[in-house]
Amino acid sequence: MNYCSVFLSFLFLSASLMGQETVQQNQSPDENKEHKEILLQENIGLQQEQVTVVDTTQIIKPIGELQTTTIGLTSIKDSTVYVANDYPKMAELDSLWKEELYNSSLYDTIYKSVRELEYEPVPYVDLPTDTLKARLAELNTRTPFNVAYNPALESVIKRYLKNRHKHLERLMALSEFYFPLFETELDNQNIPLEIKYLAIVESALKPRAKSRVGATGLWQFMFGTGKMFGLEVSSYVDERMDPIMATKAACKYLANLYKIFGDWDLALASYNSGPGNVTKAIRRSGGYRNYWNIRHNLPRETAGYLPAFLATMYIFEYADKHNFKPRKPKFAYFETDTIRVKQMISLDQVSEYMNIDIEELQFLNPSYKLDIIPNIKDEDYVLRLPLDKIGSFVANEDQIYTLAKAEFDKREKPMPKYFEANDRIRYRVRSGDYLGKIARKYGVRVSQIKRWNGLRSNNLRIGQRLTIHPRKPIVHQSNKTTKTVTKVVNNSHSETYTVKTGDTLWSISQKLKGISVENLKKWNDISGSGIKPGMKLKISKS
Repeated sequence: MNYCSVFLSFLFLSASLMGQETVQQNQSPDENKEHKEILLQENIGLQQEQVTVVDTTQIIKPIGELQTTTIGLTSIKDSTVYVANDYPKMAELDSLWKEELYNSSLYDTIYKSVRELEYEPVPYVDLPTDTLKARLAELNTRTPFNVAYNPALESVIKRYLKNRHKHLERLMALSEFYFPLFETELDNQNIPLEIKYLAIVESALKPRAKSRVGATGLWQFMFGTGKMFGLEVSSYVDERMDPIMATKAACKYLANLYKIFGDWDLALASYNSGPGNVTKAIRRSGGYRNYWNIRHNLPRETAGYLPAFLATMYIFEYADKHNFKPRKPKFAYFETDTIRVKQMISLDQVSEYMNIDIEELQFLNPSYKLDIIPNIKDEDYVLRLPLDKIGSFVANEDQIYTLAKAEFDKREKPMPKYFEANDRIRYRVRSGDYLGKIARKYGVRVSQIKRWNGLRSNNLRIGQRLTIHPRKPIVHQSNKTTKTVTKVVNNSHSETYTVKTGDTLWSISQKLKGISVENLKKWNDISGSGIKPGMKLKISKS
């Protein structure tokens, strides 16, 4: 789609619609001047409507050791829902722009990584070797990457096509949302647009993806590297999961790596394993600066990194040749917009007041760890909404904020305090500690602890203070001990909670007295904040 023509069309339609507003109620017959102002209604407001809800509850009570009895309780009650109205003519203007774009259903983000590679020959009759060689040669002429045929790359491409067709098809659909954003930032910093495929290899386009070593977000930034490029982490916000900010940081980082090596293949390899591993591989290979010549000297994961990237690039570029038919997402990135929040508000509240699915809000606002947007001095936190909801929110924002504040004020549990995550801690040596034990606890190496603290031996003394730069950031918390749950939850004797549609870790913690979000994460081995309906969560240490 030609975005310039779409935008010009939008402007033309907008001007036409504005022209239609020239009712000229106060215009004299001899007055030829056209009145361009849109008259906005002042009495729209956030409306409440009463709906009848039939609520059925099942109570399971153990009787003896084997038998149970189930009792069904049904109640009929009125419930209040909110309807946010927009200025009619402004909503009509927005709809003209939206009509220029496509509209279909959105699906869940992809969780499985695309990094697992094997290099044995794969039979795949739909892609003869000669055809692949010709297409790779064509691809090589229009990209700065060294797209050369080799049996390892052929194996990866055919394995993806044979075993991951549906997975890749869903990634192609999701790319419709993220690629326009990526391409804008890549173009701004004069970086090859093909780098957009790197986010697929890194995170499968999951903004809340977190690796076992703590790399986070679409571009998989470690805490220290992210902070180096301006991505902050706090108790509320992880900017590594913000699509725009993380993409800008990734572009800056890749541009720096290209300045070092002067080669995009090596820049990608160093993005994965660090510049130090790439320079060591160059030395060990005898001075070669071509990725394929130093590949055998790179760490195992990095050795497969560029083949995975090139295989992904080939499949996306030649998707029409391999019968891929991706579904388009519900909306594109440029069909959304942001609003700077004026006070603390939760995604749950926005979902309720604006009639938006909580999953949709979480998808559009992945950087808010607790699904709460804080209001912090000197920080401009924004809420991203579909374009057709922006006008309604702005038109009713005072009432929305009033309702949100009233709800926060009524909560029994205080809101979590805002803390910046720290990339350095001071550790006090306890009885039984040794360097290996401390290193494992914080995901670092013994040699690093010795270097950070100027230690010449492995000897430690009780009470000694050590400076540690943990692999995962530490958010300081209150010293108060959290009580374990003592009440029966959901009218059941089982200490588990079944996740319902729309639930978040924060909303669940509010339902369970004495349970924090960190408790839920720890007891259920959850590294991010993603939970799915039907999931069983432990609500006690046992």
